[in-house]
Amino acid sequence: MLGRSVPRPALAAVLAALLAVAVALGTMSLLGPDEQSTGGGSSSGPSVTAKVQATTSAPSSTPATTSAPATTTVAATHAPRQQCDKKVSPFTPQRITVPGITRGATVISPPRDSGNVPGTPPLTTAGKTMFAWDDAIAPGTDAGNVLLNAHTWPDGTALGNHLLAGLQQGDRIVVIGGSARLCYQVTERVEVLASTGLPRYYDTDGPPQIAIVVCSGRRLGPGNWEKRTVWFASPKV
Repeated sequence: MLGRSVPRPALAAVLAALLAVAVALGTMSLLGPDEQSTGGGSSSGPSVTAKVQATTSAPSSTPATTSAPATTTVAATHAPRQQCDKKVSPFTPQRITVPGITRGATVISPPRDSGNVPGTPPLTTAGKTMFAWDDAIAPGTDAGNVLLNAHTWPDGTALGNHLLAGLQQGDRIVVIGGSARLCYQVTERVEVLASTGLPRYYDTDGPPQIAIVVCSGRRLGPGNWEKRTVWFASPKV
């Protein structure tokens, strides 16, 4: 039997089996330990998972980062309004805020003209955003009207135009000077012919209030308007 030749088909099968084993061993040696681990997933699994967690955790941390400004904004938007003084000594007004119309508008105090009419802001770009205050009666005084005025421009860009468009009965006006802060609520808005005027605008007795006048109606010429609109506002904490 030892001298009998091996059939060709059997010999081919043996050679094929030996070749398969050699290929398998060669493949394992080519992969190397690290690459084999990667292929098996034992070492690469955690690293890939860590990457996925890092990738997915970034968005989860992003809301935490962006939520702070959002909270701050909401808090600022809904923060209580600054308190108004209940009672102060008479003071010189420096700024006036009318919510939705002007914030911190400058107040100046020009002298009265030769006809004893309260002075007005200058006819300049800066002047069109100012209030003029007649210093006969100051905010904080126990009686009489604090007299204020502002310009109306034909192009619609001055403070007077904005007051005409937006200031109504019930609205709030804040007058500030130094550390003093008085708040007022509009109690009346009235429009009269310039030729008629409104004498009670100049009242020096009666309850304390502010009185603001601006030109209104049709513009008849430079500095000449058909009507005057006046707002009266009483102190309100």
